[in-house]
Parts: sequence; C-alpha cells; structure tokens
Amino acid sequence: MPGGQIHYREASGQRTRPLVLIHASPGSARSLEPLIRAFASTRRAIAPDTMGNGDSEGAMPARPDIGFFAERALQAIDALDIDRFDLYGMHTGGCIAAEIAIQAPGRVRKLILDGMGLYPDPFKAELLERYAPAMKPDLHGAHVNWAWHFVRDTYMFWPWYSTDAAHRRSGGLPAPQVLHDKVVDVLKAIGTYHLSYQAAFRYDKRKRLPMIRVPTLAACASSDMLATWHDEFAALIPGAIKATTPSVITDPADAAVAMARFLDADV
Repeated sequence: MPGGQIHYREASGQRTRPLVLIHASPGSARSLEPLIRAFASTRRAIAPDTMGNGDSEGAMPARPDIGFFAERALQAIDALDIDRFDLYGMHTGGCIAAEIAIQAPGRVRKLILDGMGLYPDPFKAELLERYAPAMKPDLHGAHVNWAWHFVRDTYMFWPWYSTDAAHRRSGGLPAPQVLHDKVVDVLKAIGTYHLSYQAAFRYDKRKRLPMIRVPTLAACASSDMLATWHDEFAALIPGAIKATTPSVITDPADAAVAMARFLDADV
C-alpha cells in the first residue's frame, strides 16, 4: 500500500463473515493467533500488525494519533477487498478499533472492545513519560536486554516499571518461547513500537467512545489489569453490552465462544 506495508495473519473455515482483529501493544498480531484460530472455525479472521509494530512498517508522523493507525488499518482492509466486517480490538487495539468504528460506521457491523484504561490525568502523564520510551539500537546491545525485561515485566507488574509488591500481577509468566517471540516482534520495530502506545495514552476515550454508533460489546477479562475501568468505559458507549469474558490470552477458545454469541445474535 502507498507509504509502507501492513503485514497480516488470516485463518478461515468459511469465506464469509469477516472479523478483523486489532492486537494490543507491544508486539504484533502473533499474540492473537490462538484467538484467530478459535474464531476461524466459523468466520474469516484477519489480524493486521498495527503500523510501526511487528512486520508493518512505513512512513509515520513523529507524533501519530490513533486516527492515523485507524486510517492505516482501513487501507489494509480496503486492499483485501473487504467492505463490511465485524471488528475486535484489545487495549491499544481497542482504541484503534473504536476509531475505525467512529470513522467508518457503515462498514463495521459489530464491534468488540476488550479492556480499555481511563487513566486519571496524573497517571496518564506518568505513563506517557515512562511506559514506552523511545528506543534505538546501540553497539552494546542494551536495547536487546531492555526489550527482554520490558516484555517480561509487563506480565509481572502493572505498570511494568513499578516492580514492587503493590504493583505485582497475579497471572505469572508465559512460556519462554512466548516471551522470545514477543521480544523479537518488539525488536523488529524498536524505533517505532512506542508510537502506538503513546497515541493510545493520549486518546481521549471519554470524548470519543460516546461517538460510537455501532452495536458494541464492552468486554474485559477479570484478570485484565484494565478491569478497574470496565464499568466506566462500557457506560461511555451508547447501547453497549457489558460482559466479563474469558481472557483471550489464557482461554482463547472460551473467549471466542463468548464473543461469538454477541457477533451471531440478532440486533
């Protein structure tokens, strides 16, 4: 596509009912592969790497907003000749999916937003400063060591840089191969991985979410570190159905079943 390339994953047991899935930062749509496979038994599941992450790369502004990432995702969807589709997004991907639904409501049949944070201003400022610093390779390989600890610690603490007992997460670490794969994806995009994060932190959800006009499932797993804001983000979306769903990370098959009930219901 003009200005770069969007890498995507696809699986399908049927060539109808396309579902576009937008991954959380950091990394790539690799993190959604179990969910893609679970959905693929009943629909066409397509998951792009967001611009500047994984294997998607191209020209980017110095300070892109969520609208930029939504536009790039829509261009990729257009290139696949997909007109109308269901849409899923998690965390940063949820911000992008919400903006796609706002920009192109006639194309999004149903929307699933999975976990969104409504951070108070002081915490938002802290996240913008500390959570996703700009990185670049150096001759000592410090960026490689940093990426490993960054990815690992996101599973152990929230936020990842607060490594005390009060900020410890309860889920534990994934398998070493999962960590390795995610670190590799971050390293592929080490110079741009932070741009989608920072766009999501700046995204004014309290202003934008009430503009959604498509049927929406406001989902969140109880184990999600963003579950604190589940009630609030669901209430911002007109007519949204709020549901606590299985984790797409630890229980993707069960999560797909729960979300498919919403996608397949008559509205």
